[in-house]
Amino acid sequence: MHARTRWRLAPEGWPFVLPLAMASGLALALAWWIPAALLAVLGGGVAFFFRDPERQVPDTPGAVVAPADGRVIEVGQEADGRPRVGIFLSLLDVHVNRAPYGGTVRSVTRRAGRFVAAYRRQAPQVNACTQVIIDSVDGEFTVTQIAGVLARRIVCHVRPGDALVKGQRYGLIRFGSRTDLVLPRHADVCVQVGARVRGGETILAFLKEPQRP
Repeated sequence: MHARTRWRLAPEGWPFVLPLAMASGLALALAWWIPAALLAVLGGGVAFFFRDPERQVPDTPGAVVAPADGRVIEVGQEADGRPRVGIFLSLLDVHVNRAPYGGTVRSVTRRAGRFVAAYRRQAPQVNACTQVIIDSVDGEFTVTQIAGVLARRIVCHVRPGDALVKGQRYGLIRFGSRTDLVLPRHADVCVQVGARVRGGETILAFLKEPQRP
């Protein structure tokens, strides 16, 4: 069962929501009913996009959780045999990114690029993106935030050396995007293309032989 959702607005959303709320209030004070209503609806839509609900992170040993909400559009392998899962985030999905597994950030790499539709096969290769590599005692995890047609801003709050726990918020992509996860070779992916997942909560894979220090 899903944990009960508590409303929370991601910090990145306030610079968008507050001006719209103030403009709506001003229009209402001036008795400009239609502009006030339109601005209120727009502000509500933006607040909905930037929602950041709490999630119940599973404590199952060796479980790898989804780094984002959305629909699985790719389950495949890298050239070196590591499993890869691609998740497409529509405008209606929560856009906060979460750590798929606990560990230490080894590197954060940002790449400029294009803004083709994030669900297209070539998007991971040509679009603007930010890649985070997480080292853990159970292997290496690579999470890539990929911009889409409407996404023009990738937010990543972590730096090399930062420690992350499974399910921890670490970034956000604005207005439609994709998040890809590359797992260790010994990971057993348990989702299929078309599955709906919730960041920090849905289990994407299990590590076949979790190592412990």
